[in-house]
Amino acid sequence: MATLEQGFAELEPVLQRHGHQAQGLIEVLNRAQQLYGHLSEPLLRHIARQLQLPFSRVQGTASFYHLFRFAPPARHSCLVCTGTACHVQGAAQLLAELKAAPLEELGVELGSVRCIGTCSGAPLVVVDGAVWNHVEASAVLKQLQELE
Repeated sequence: MATLEQGFAELEPVLQRHGHQAQGLIEVLNRAQQLYGHLSEPLLRHIARQLQLPFSRVQGTASFYHLFRFAPPARHSCLVCTGTACHVQGAAQLLAELKAAPLEELGVELGSVRCIGTCSGAPLVVVDGAVWNHVEASAVLKQLQELE
């Protein structure tokens, strides 16, 4: 078990800040995900031990909040804007077509966001933080295939 404990040493400062007490659970989970990219079962078990909480409480809390992930993130992210302007310009169809595409094979995680705030570019997607305006599914797919 010593190896496991040493594997999560970067988490110790936030655990110490909360005195290894349960009230720090959300902040500890958040920092753990920042440090390790996702919340693996061994990491959740480590947090449970350090905070002296049942594993079920730690896992239940993490699974309640949508911001926590339990698998490593994909290499790329593609968010389709579904705000009003984008919706009117066909965002639902764009999202449906992208969902039907084999994006996982390309290392792309697909999601949606309510509004990007650049409505004049509708419909739009955000790929790895870059906004692509006036897009069509075929063009987005082509560009996603060219990502490294």
